[in-house]
Amino acid sequence: MSELSVNHLLGIKYLKKQDLDLIFDTAAHFKEVINRPIKKVPSLRDVTIANIFFENSTRTKLSFELAQKRLSADVISFSAAQSSVKKGETLIDTVNNILSMKVDMVVMRHSHAGAAHFLAKNVNATIINAGDGAHEHPTQALLDSFTIKEKLGEVAGKKIVIVGDILHSRVALSNIFALKMQGAEVKVCGPKTLIPKHIESLGVTVEPNLAKALHWCDVANVLRVQNERLDVNYFPSTREYAQQYGITSELLETLNKEIVIMHPGPINRGVELTSEVADSSHSVILEQVENGVAVRMAVIYLLASKLK
Repeated sequence: MSELSVNHLLGIKYLKKQDLDLIFDTAAHFKEVINRPIKKVPSLRDVTIANIFFENSTRTKLSFELAQKRLSADVISFSAAQSSVKKGETLIDTVNNILSMKVDMVVMRHSHAGAAHFLAKNVNATIINAGDGAHEHPTQALLDSFTIKEKLGEVAGKKIVIVGDILHSRVALSNIFALKMQGAEVKVCGPKTLIPKHIESLGVTVEPNLAKALHWCDVANVLRVQNERLDVNYFPSTREYAQQYGITSELLETLNKEIVIMHPGPINRGVELTSEVADSSHSVILEQVENGVAVRMAVIYLLASKLK
């Protein structure tokens, strides 16, 4: 397959296994490019991309901007906090105003689930979902799978546990879709209050005990406790959460094997992971960041090639 089966990247749910393979092959090529002395390619010199972030984001926004610039695209960035959205302008009006400046592609993060779908139906541009509410964050799941492939050779047959706040996490949902599509076994682990009720319907099992989950898995993808989304107390205290669900080097030493530790960032050090674990040889957190640029280059390049 030489092109994607979709015209937008709205969620992993809408992709096929061949799409993932194509994205990973393309990302491997771009990873080699960004490790050269001259890190740019002229692939998208005639493409203009708008980054529209209605929610704060440092990592994802920087990663997308860098990916776009490495491909030589023209980039405009828009932060809703300083915009006319604050004056009551609608989402479609905001985006159509930007598109009237002849923009080809929009990368959007929004606090409402489904915002990217809504946009794809109503405006004439290619849409990439950079996170919508607690729904999906497709490029994060793609870079996570790419990192697992790079570290372990393949994703099929691997045992992966996602630890933490599954309920509010778009990263968890996208990862479950991507990992299951590639034939991995997936468990989730966290406080009962942070596990969605019908999560098993997605083909995953719930393991409430962190030590058991770590003994079982090859990879632990550890999610941030999203304090900004916790409108009520889902667990007694951060200290208690860290005691039950925080990964320490002592805990890793009780395992009879090496496991891979991942985290989408930013890390609450001392809560989800101790600094020792985050900076240890188990951790591929910095590789995830590097791979994020290559994977986003691949997604943008493959979608842009459908604009021609």
